[in-house]
Amino acid sequence: MTPPEIAPLHEDLTFHGPLSEQRAARLIRSLLPLDNAHVLDVGCGWAEFLLRTLEAAPTATGTGVDLNAADIAHGQANAEARGLTDRVSLQVADVAQWRPDRPADVVIVNGASQVWGGDPLQHTANALTEAKQLLRTGGRLLLGEGFWEREPTEDQLAAMPVPRDQYGSVADLVDLAHDHGYRMLAVEQASLDEWDVFENGHGLAWERWLRDNPDSEHAPEIRAKADTARGYRLRGWRGTLGLAYLTLQAP
Repeated sequence: MTPPEIAPLHEDLTFHGPLSEQRAARLIRSLLPLDNAHVLDVGCGWAEFLLRTLEAAPTATGTGVDLNAADIAHGQANAEARGLTDRVSLQVADVAQWRPDRPADVVIVNGASQVWGGDPLQHTANALTEAKQLLRTGGRLLLGEGFWEREPTEDQLAAMPVPRDQYGSVADLVDLAHDHGYRMLAVEQASLDEWDVFENGHGLAWERWLRDNPDSEHAPEIRAKADTARGYRLRGWRGTLGLAYLTLQAP
């Protein structure tokens, strides 16, 4: 059976993550100055945050890397429409196997520490280590990473595919960054509203498809995916799993 085509996330979401327009603007300001800088976004999705960073820094250049070809194609179309194609390169590649042609002044790893693979318990540490290899001396890292807003209950842990030890507190996250030689310049966290917008965007495409294709042979599969994701969210991480945004100075 040919898998059904589900509307891509960018039809309902601005950013591929729990991020508002206002917070995105603040995070970009935390990375300034970016005069003649090169910005690398790994696991960039459709690269909306990267494109906005370049719009805020007219002499900067950027590279975005992601495995999802449809996301990269959408990002490329947006870059063309906004006159940024001469300053940005968006590439379909596996970050774990990809090598840049130059060191970056800024690296963005926004909710994408898993791109280097390996043990989930080591994703954050791996991202901090790998980002240093991509940065010039004294560069900056914007890290969007999970943390526990509150201690998850046993029922919540049973309802979501996230091991308890994968995350700690925001303070633990900052301490880990400092253990890797970084210094914290700024820290924020996604709000519940931002999480809801993001998660609603995920579920909406499935529900629209089910509404429009009630008799499809794929309907049970799509309904099961939607129901599983809803359980992860509402019985698991909503209000418990947070996302922190750390602007870090590299050593």
